[in-house]
Amino acid sequence: MRILLAEDTHDVGEAIAARLQRLGHAVDWERDGTLADELLQVQSYDLAVLDVMMPGLDGFEILRRLRARGARLPVLILTARSQVEDRVSALDLGADDYLVKPFDVRELEARVRALLRRPLGSATNLTRCGDLVVDRTAMLVTLAGQPLALTRREFALLEVLAARPGRIVTKDDLIDQLFGIDDTPSANAIEQYVARLRRKLEGGSVHIRTLRNLGYRLEAE
Repeated sequence: MRILLAEDTHDVGEAIAARLQRLGHAVDWERDGTLADELLQVQSYDLAVLDVMMPGLDGFEILRRLRARGARLPVLILTARSQVEDRVSALDLGADDYLVKPFDVRELEARVRALLRRPLGSATNLTRCGDLVVDRTAMLVTLAGQPLALTRREFALLEVLAARPGRIVTKDDLIDQLFGIDDTPSANAIEQYVARLRRKLEGGSVHIRTLRNLGYRLEAE
């Protein structure tokens, strides 16, 4: 999944970005609120994590502008303010969740997982397709009960396809989901990851079908 992180404190932002990337997400990290707002206007994301205190626009103003544009993107607010009024303000502006600093990174991960699965209509962190099971909490994939050894990006690619079984996912969509703005992805890179996944899925009841000029679809027998 692709996540926008707006956080100006370097060590905090670096730790969050690294953690989310290890979970397989593509993360665009902005330290200026105005630049973060501009990114949200031109780039599609699955989640925005916004710090309240930012140079340029603060997190509340970014959120207000996002909702004024009609965007339904899930938003997690990070704040050092523990007052009830600030939390109420965030929720009233359209935040989906908030987290008060300092926080345990495990709680951040849990809240991110919950917000990312909400648009998919999933109540758990398990995705099943045929005999394939993707466990986002454990970062584990099993096929017919046997664990698959996947790289971070292979896991992310399979997670995107498994969350949309039977639906076509274009190469452009996969590039957006798997790579951040600092990466230099290509359609060939996607083809290579798909080819590797196909080999690892051999022997199971699911396969990745290529639809020429359209994209890819995960199908179960």
